[in-house]
Amino acid sequence: MRRKFLVPPDLASLSTPSLLLERDVLVGNLDRMAARAAALGVTLRPHLKTSKSADVAALAATRGSVGGFTVSTLKEAEYFAGHGHRDLMYGVSIEPGKFARAAALIRSGVRLIVTCDHPHVARALAEAGAGLGVRFPTAVEIDCGEHRSGLAPDDARIVDIAALLHAGPGTELVGVCTHSGHSYAGRALAEHRAVAEDERAAAVYAAEALQAHNLPCPLVSLGSTPVALHAEHLKGITEVRAGVYMFGDLFQTGIGSCRREEIAISVLTAVIGHRPERNLLLVDAGALALSKDTSTAKLPPSQNAGFGLVATLAGEVIPGITVAGVYQEHGLITGPDPIDFARFPLGSRLRILPNHSCLTASAYDRYHVLAGGRLMAEWPRISGW
Repeated sequence: MRRKFLVPPDLASLSTPSLLLERDVLVGNLDRMAARAAALGVTLRPHLKTSKSADVAALAATRGSVGGFTVSTLKEAEYFAGHGHRDLMYGVSIEPGKFARAAALIRSGVRLIVTCDHPHVARALAEAGAGLGVRFPTAVEIDCGEHRSGLAPDDARIVDIAALLHAGPGTELVGVCTHSGHSYAGRALAEHRAVAEDERAAAVYAAEALQAHNLPCPLVSLGSTPVALHAEHLKGITEVRAGVYMFGDLFQTGIGSCRREEIAISVLTAVIGHRPERNLLLVDAGALALSKDTSTAKLPPSQNAGFGLVATLAGEVIPGITVAGVYQEHGLITGPDPIDFARFPLGSRLRILPNHSCLTASAYDRYHVLAGGRLMAEWPRISGW
């Protein structure tokens, strides 16, 4: 497919490598997910781990029924709270070393929902919250099949943890949450729908177990981009969390979560070398600028993009070549057919579409934002924990 963007006159002189963001594509992706959540009858709690940007969050907050945001680090929670977002979920199981930072956010007026999946942590949260002068809003994490974190929906400890949180002097039981990271393994609509139903059923089963023991469960939260886009229904679910949909990437394209023209970010890079004897172009975007993610290698061979697809400054993918290898600061572009090196003079600029937008974006401290075919702004982004 062809991406139809004008070449901004100031883009060719931008320092490389740089992270580009197409604002119009981003807005289209935000609107698409907002409409999807509305159709499913659930609140949308967008995950900000991909963008890590207050400017992106500001756009997302105005679209659809957004019930706060999800974050993956306390650094993100502090950053977005500082930009006025007061309803946040920290989507990683909290550990005692982070209690004080989380409590500081809650004392500042932020409703920071934390998660746990172990009775010892629940008990420690309850005691620490009382000592720190807060009540930690807490969800019990359910494992719906990924087997990374959380408890199986029929595990008796779910009710035990919930009871501890409900009775604890420093905790507030808010419900249950789960995440189907294994939805990325799906390749067809039927597979995505099956994972979505498994996730929905797991969350609802756990919620009903709490309710059967007279424990409150106002929050029944699940999420991943494939599930949010492909679930047949989400009966019994109150909110959906997803994040990578904002930017999309080549892997999401490969599993049917977006189209190539819905990928909002790319890396601007410069041609720094010709190696005709090896049929290689060298560019200045290597492992640190693109990441070493090769997730598209798990897709059919025709969708294997190496370390990224190569596009013109106008964003049109150049067929037959990929970033086939990376060193720390070098990218190696090649293909099965001889490269026309005259088409890529030294110093010329190219754009690389990422395999995994979360990892690629993490290398940068800002987005160079394009709109209407022109470079319009720089939007800061954060990193760290």
